[in-house]
Amino acid sequence: MTKTPTISAAMIHPFSGRDVPWLLRTRAETTPDDPFLVWESFAGEDRAWNCAAFAAAVEDCAANLAAQDIGPGDRVMIHLDNCPEFLFLWFACARIGAIAVTTNTRCPADEIAYFATHSRAALAVTQPKYAAAVRASMDAGLPVLVRERDPGVEAVAPIAGGCLPLSALFVPADPLPAIASDPTRPVSVQYTSGTTSRPKGVVWTHANALWAAKVNAAHAGVRDDDVTPVFLPLFHTNAIGYSTLASLWSGGTIVLQPRFSASRFWDIARRHRCTWANMIGFTIKSLISREAPASHDFRFWACASDVAPIRALWGIKTIGWWGMTETVSHGIVADRGWPNAEMGMGHAAAEYGVRVLSDDGEPVLPGGTGKLQILGVRGLSLFLEYLDDPAATAAAFTGDGWLDTGDMVTLTPSGDLFFAEREKDMLKIGGENVAASEIERVLMGFPGVVEAAVVGRPDEMLDEVAVAFIVAAPGIEAAAVVTHCAAQLADFKVPRAVHFLDELPKGTLDKVLKRDLRARLV
Repeated sequence: MTKTPTISAAMIHPFSGRDVPWLLRTRAETTPDDPFLVWESFAGEDRAWNCAAFAAAVEDCAANLAAQDIGPGDRVMIHLDNCPEFLFLWFACARIGAIAVTTNTRCPADEIAYFATHSRAALAVTQPKYAAAVRASMDAGLPVLVRERDPGVEAVAPIAGGCLPLSALFVPADPLPAIASDPTRPVSVQYTSGTTSRPKGVVWTHANALWAAKVNAAHAGVRDDDVTPVFLPLFHTNAIGYSTLASLWSGGTIVLQPRFSASRFWDIARRHRCTWANMIGFTIKSLISREAPASHDFRFWACASDVAPIRALWGIKTIGWWGMTETVSHGIVADRGWPNAEMGMGHAAAEYGVRVLSDDGEPVLPGGTGKLQILGVRGLSLFLEYLDDPAATAAAFTGDGWLDTGDMVTLTPSGDLFFAEREKDMLKIGGENVAASEIERVLMGFPGVVEAAVVGRPDEMLDEVAVAFIVAAPGIEAAAVVTHCAAQLADFKVPRAVHFLDELPKGTLDKVLKRDLRARLV
């Protein structure tokens, strides 16, 4: 068995002696007046920060976090929709050696409690909409700080009982002494769905974050005069790594928005002269029916694949790429400025090892489809580990040290790679990876449900939506099952339909034949 290499203090790598505070400090010192963050609030609290002002806000936040007894190794749960405070907090945690735990704000109270407990968060930050659930998820003696209003909403809300105002972290404070740079130190945890019943916490080091900044900027060709809208959620790798960190590395500017808004997209892009955007299928589909301006400044959009309709509709070049939270950046990426296969993800990225294997473990021949596996260095080009879960970490890698992505891809004779399907039992819902087992666990908790299986149904806007097949006692109604799921799952995970069967189709070793269930949907 070959062990996957892991970053260490003895290893010389591109970020030796550097960390996330180094990146921000260097930007503030070398380009203090360059714009970095523009806040398009949708609610009259618009503001902009240059590099120096952004770094100063982070310093104040870091000092005030330290005053709350948050220090190296402590975990801070950030349960916020997109807003400037999210970024100030993320970088402030890095500044004092704490770990930012970023969580999906579309999750219900049950999952919020899991995130808080599993991460062992010492402090939580949230907004009025989620304050009660976050407060209930934290031990009584641990602080919960709340933003005065929900991002994108004009009305100021009263502070929930037992919570403190988030503004307390942004009062002027004496600067903290620097701490020694350690690129191997964990900097963040992002929860991502897997094939187990609960999301896993993906741990990034400072070196991982710097890898995301440098490599993502290189893959996209981001320049110091580039401006990108950031509307995908910051608690995902896509927005924090592909867009924000890449822009900071290159000297570009981000235009942060509370969420994606198709009706505002072109106006914001034109006013700020945005030059590139990180897009997913849902955002593209949402814009197709809307009238585009006569002119814009976009050089390119980065997507899951090279897409001809984008060029035809808006005259915008596209870059295909593939990555996941565990790979930090893109293991597959299209070549900028060169012809790429239509709807292809691109070619193997130079920074990783990439292989595609058949079921018997042999490399697939051109034209074949197989399992996508990635080779890198844990804590540098690959995630460090799953939070407090060595068994899941070990299971993510093959016996000879490759990360098993769970995706199936097709290899062409020209070396282009096309996404085929997910080997693992996953759904892709509006850009979110969702484990079928996560939904099935909740379904099995409904009284009277004997068996449950979830599959994806194609959806024009969201790519897929969840559909449930259950074996249940007589008298159970589909609406009650859906209501039960809505109380425990994020809205996008709730089944759109529930079908009752006398028995689930099964094959060898009693395995549910989900292909048969998908055929029923057709």
